[in-house]
Amino acid sequence: MDEEQLRTFVAIKQSGTITGATAAVHRTQPAVSRRLAQLETDVGASLFDRTTDGMRLSAAGHAFLPFAEAALAAIEDGRRAVRGLHAEDRGPLRVAIVGTLAGSWLTAALRDFASAHPAVDLLLETANSLEVLELVRRGDATFGIGYAHATDPTLASEVLFHEQLVVACAPDHPRADTHGITLDDLRDERWLAFPDRPPRSEASAHYIGGHLAAARIPRTALRAVDSLTAQKRLVEAGFGIALMPLSSIAEELATGAIATIPASHLTSEVTITVRRHAYLTHAARTLHTELTRAASSQP
Repeated sequence: MDEEQLRTFVAIKQSGTITGATAAVHRTQPAVSRRLAQLETDVGASLFDRTTDGMRLSAAGHAFLPFAEAALAAIEDGRRAVRGLHAEDRGPLRVAIVGTLAGSWLTAALRDFASAHPAVDLLLETANSLEVLELVRRGDATFGIGYAHATDPTLASEVLFHEQLVVACAPDHPRADTHGITLDDLRDERWLAFPDRPPRSEASAHYIGGHLAAARIPRTALRAVDSLTAQKRLVEAGFGIALMPLSSIAEELATGAIATIPASHLTSEVTITVRRHAYLTHAARTLHTELTRAASSQP
């Protein structure tokens, strides 16, 4: 088997059809079909079930997929290693991040890095924490930054910092800036939270939901809002309160648009994940160092 066969296999899986894969691999439909047939001959099994609505991975396809993705990621590592001999601080560098972190210290750190390394094409993609880990595993991102620890043995996660969680409220909320209050005291408040609907739920949504449940605030009492911006605007307008990372409301706190109720001493872990044994360019190692330094300064 060769690289083109593996790329064709992954492209068919991602698009769900032979026709859809043609654009991804820049080959004609007969060429795509031929490469798939050659690969299935090599592995000795059919990798897809042909259905009326497209191509679905067979049991053999599911078993083969992670190895195909790992092989393609390793090939890209090799190419980066060779390029790195001549141009260490050039080329693409992909980072996948959880969207709720995009408005915090991370944005400033990435901006500073991009400014200091103009020849590096810094590419960002937002996703939930589990999707971030998947992008790193496939080699589609060099780093993944989110709220989840990798359990896949091919990945390695480390904690960047522990982020304080605060109860955000409108500035005119009667309990704003009032000390001596616990989460239990806020059971009758209108709560806003991210929806916790696996498998696409954010890892922090389950974590926060668990702590609210421990304070006898049932999940059924939470108003699901799947956008951080929408949550903040609703909190500002007095439509509810929310347990949020402190960094995500830093701007609103500075302008007085949002206040807090000092009822939480909870923190959440922000992690950075990379593939084990992946080749990291000089630029990637520099970014990792700068992110770690920036994270260490967080309150």
